[in-house]
Amino acid sequence: MEAPKVNPYMAVAIGVVAVSTSAILVKVSSAPSGVIAFYRLFFSVLLMLPVFLIKYVSELRLITKRDWLFTGIAGIFLAFHFILWFESLNYTSVASSTVLVTLQPLFAFVGAYLFFKERVSVKAILSGVIAIGGSVIISWGDFKISGSALFGDFLAIIACALVTVYLLFGQTVRKRMSLITYTFIVYSISSISLFFYVIAVGDSFYPYPTSDWVYFILLALIPTLLGHTLFNWSIKWISASVISMAILFEPVGATVLAFYLLGEKVIWTQIIGGLVVIAGITLFLVDERKMKLKNQTEINSISG
Repeated sequence: MEAPKVNPYMAVAIGVVAVSTSAILVKVSSAPSGVIAFYRLFFSVLLMLPVFLIKYVSELRLITKRDWLFTGIAGIFLAFHFILWFESLNYTSVASSTVLVTLQPLFAFVGAYLFFKERVSVKAILSGVIAIGGSVIISWGDFKISGSALFGDFLAIIACALVTVYLLFGQTVRKRMSLITYTFIVYSISSISLFFYVIAVGDSFYPYPTSDWVYFILLALIPTLLGHTLFNWSIKWISASVISMAILFEPVGATVLAFYLLGEKVIWTQIIGGLVVIAGITLFLVDERKMKLKNQTEINSISG
């Protein structure tokens, strides 16, 4: 394998900072959540379009009806993930919202158990309980602040569940489709879904202040394309587990940015609860990696 021109760990660090800007850009925008989500994905699609048309459009004829169906479902769930997550930021803090959305690996674990009958270890259950305990601490602290903050936490958790469904439907399709083609189709379907959602709820696509249009484009460029592109590039040299661990620092980065840029204060329940959530998910990801290595060893011993 050729040596990377850029240190992949540095690329992952930059990717974490990039995705950490998402909540900040949403928070400072004056547009409704559905409109922000629509333009974030719509501009992402426009930016990807030249590359897709030049190099990947021929892959469309190879996609099966089943893969179209699964990709369509994934795109719709991604759209509503963004709507609910962005809406949660109208009620609760960046710190609480981003930490609760980070619970995604646990939702994926539950989904894999229910739908794919994957084995569950005692450590995985324990780590899940720890992470959920951290979310309870955050929600308890937010409830003491206001009922609306607790409602925002609830929206963030539902958004987390929706993005898990998006990932579960997409994981099998991604094995048969290139990253660019899959991402382009999913973002396109999400954009179409959000277009009709905005019309259905009676929101307007324009006019908005110039600053909002800058935020829409930055959302497409920085957290969506730059952040996730760096993660996908780095996976050639470092493991997915390392990247999963690194993404856990997104709430930390978002909280720091919110403190300095938005003046959001962080209360002790958010700090303790956030640390407990991150600790629980870290334990879960470490155990998951050990389980995969064990399964691979068993497969190798049988085939050998």
